[in-house]
Amino acid sequence: MKNIKDVVKTVERPIKVLQFGEGNFLRAFVDWIIDQLNEKGDFNGNVMLVQPLDRGLAGMINDQNGLYTTVLRGVQNGKPVEEFRQITSVAGCINPYSEYEKFIAQAENPDLRFIISNTTEAGIAYHEGDKLDDKPQSSFPGKVCAFLYKRYCAFKGDQSKGIIAIPCELIEKNGDNLKRIVLQYAKEWNLEEGFISWVEEACDFCNSLVDRIVPGYPRAEAEELWNRLGYQDNIIDAAEIFLLWVIECHKKYYDEELPTAKAGVNVIWTDDMSFYRTRKVRILNGTHTLMTLAAYQAGLNTVEECIKSDLIFPFMKNGLFEEIIPSMDGDKAQLEQYAADVLERFANPYIIHLLMSISLNSVSKFKTRDLPSLLGYYNKFGKLPKYLVFSLAALISFYQGTEFEGAALKGNRNGETYLINDNPEYLAKFAELYSGDYKCNHCKSVAVANGILSQEAWWGQDLTKVPGLEEAIVENLTKIFNDGMEAAIRSL
Repeated sequence: MKNIKDVVKTVERPIKVLQFGEGNFLRAFVDWIIDQLNEKGDFNGNVMLVQPLDRGLAGMINDQNGLYTTVLRGVQNGKPVEEFRQITSVAGCINPYSEYEKFIAQAENPDLRFIISNTTEAGIAYHEGDKLDDKPQSSFPGKVCAFLYKRYCAFKGDQSKGIIAIPCELIEKNGDNLKRIVLQYAKEWNLEEGFISWVEEACDFCNSLVDRIVPGYPRAEAEELWNRLGYQDNIIDAAEIFLLWVIECHKKYYDEELPTAKAGVNVIWTDDMSFYRTRKVRILNGTHTLMTLAAYQAGLNTVEECIKSDLIFPFMKNGLFEEIIPSMDGDKAQLEQYAADVLERFANPYIIHLLMSISLNSVSKFKTRDLPSLLGYYNKFGKLPKYLVFSLAALISFYQGTEFEGAALKGNRNGETYLINDNPEYLAKFAELYSGDYKCNHCKSVAVANGILSQEAWWGQDLTKVPGLEEAIVENLTKIFNDGMEAAIRSL
């Protein structure tokens, strides 16, 4: 069977977008949007992807000349809908760890206007020791600072060559935080005041919120899809039909440069996205994180299985409607309607969303998505929310492991090894705590709970100081270790 590159023609366009992140989500979200803008909005621009980590998909993407197919599936007006689209908006992918000069040369591209990113919740972070002459810097903000400085020098501070950065990481004020760390590096590296002024005046860092469920590569049905398409596509990307992108701008809206309205794409330009962000992160993402690690340890593998499960669905629904929504401010009826819509999206029978995909970087995800609900509920009602507390205990038990396979910690589910991927510092701490010589499961629970909850740098505060939380985590962990996850959930 021919490959997609032998069937679909590449389309040469100016590279207007540099995208840090080559994974499934951005390719089925931002790059899909840019493809729509090229067709319907006269954008006439392509995206150059940058692999944010040493290992990634650059080789597979370049092997197909940046071409791939999106498969959008869902139910509209009670009828199943399936849409295939051949994406031609991706010019290629650069691995800056092996192709640094090719990466930094993009700074001299006069057509470049946007930087997009999704480096996970842990990506927008300062890394001590990054230097301007590193090739590349360890951190994503360090790479951006070096890139912008190269552009500033190449165009001699030309204000018209500023960059609009629109991060898509699910952290609060993602654009503001990226700008803050970029300027921190600029000062640390003693870069001239002219550059700092150029970043402040010529560049804009927009906060944004993304919403589309993207399971990614449909491994189980890939060959069937290839036969239907008439070509092989090794990076075919599956997603739901629903899409929303909220972009909060500080200086002006960029809807003329990114003509999303003209292309009919659901993008909201605003000067305050707080309502959209809180609603989406805490209800949609928060519910994902609430149930994922408990459900996986109970033997389930996909979100659809969770919706159909008489064990996990009540756990998920109760946590959402009895704890997450009550912890939030706003119109309760509107929040409950949004939550009902979210559960309907989770039940999409055409989306195979693996729990292990959602499990990536669960520590920072819990901090961003569920910890505000847990603490908000406690502050409102003076008691702990049992489902959210149990979810935190399930996270701690999911990270049980002492051995590594590459950078991943090895967990065990009924004799089956699974790989836990997260910040190396976090994984090392879990491995250290679980390596202890404990006389009983309760003893292990006490030591591990205290060691994890007291990590102020992880959670933004010492969670052992939340009244009753440590004791509740110990009790739940002991049940999980003694009786297994399924029995522990049923005990709720």
